[in-house]
Amino acid sequence: MTRTLTLPNGEEVTEDDIILYDGYPYRLRFVDDDEYEFELSPLYWGNSGMDVPFSDREALVEQWEGDSRGTLTDEEWNGWLREARHNPKFSDDELDELARELGTNDGLLDRLRRMFGR
Repeated sequence: MTRTLTLPNGEEVTEDDIILYDGYPYRLRFVDDDEYEFELSPLYWGNSGMDVPFSDREALVEQWEGDSRGTLTDEEWNGWLREARHNPKFSDDELDELARELGTNDGLLDRLRRMFGR
């Protein structure tokens, strides 16, 4: 049976789902730990020490903020990527990998347009 977590917005997610948490795409991971029940792992930076551990759902509820939304549609992820391309805190390599992970339509033509500033 697949384990699920109910997000503060009421949405139920599994470890296969990608969610927008704190303005960034994350994947849920249940952990086998006495202290933490689950963690949110950043899609690009996962397993790099940047995973966010939670002792329980209530701890997640306490940290859930306005730029956390849960799962997004492909169109919404494409919009997030377009906006992120204008944010200097994200590298092109990071965003290209996120686009691949998210399965968006951010293909060669889009990358060429960005390269030539159009």
